[in-house]
Amino acid sequence: MTLLQRLDQKAALLLVAGSAFALACAWYFQLVAGLAPCPLCLDQRLPYYAAIPLGLLAFAAARSGREGLARALLVVLGLAMVGNMGLAIYHAGVEWQFWPGPTACTGAPVTTGNVLSALKGARVPRCDEAAWRLFGISMAGWNALIAAGLAVVSFAGATTGRKA
Repeated sequence: MTLLQRLDQKAALLLVAGSAFALACAWYFQLVAGLAPCPLCLDQRLPYYAAIPLGLLAFAAARSGREGLARALLVVLGLAMVGNMGLAIYHAGVEWQFWPGPTACTGAPVTTGNVLSALKGARVPRCDEAAWRLFGISMAGWNALIAAGLAVVSFAGATTGRKA
């Protein structure tokens, strides 16, 4: 096993773990803390959902010696994370009122067995309201940082050890 294969494997596993962590946090805030996600929040989850199976495929490809496929998957994942970072920065800017958000961004209610009762008691957040902040950074801001870190990991795994 070459050093490159090990770096590809580590990058792929870090992407899977980082994506699972981001989703676990999002679901924790939604289901345990009761913070319903807005549509932009839901859109920011999509790259993480894709990164878990693609990261596992990249890991398997690197482990089986198919560095080209592993690198290609890591580049795709890196681009997805860069796109997610851009969406998260856009969302954080909407929350800080730096620019307007989508006009129809009123959120989607969480439905239970009785839809009418759920609609009466549900507080649906808007995209321009930060539901939670830590050190002054909203969840969208933290997502931008996580996505940026995972993009760096992706591109590092895809390019480390390449011959010029």
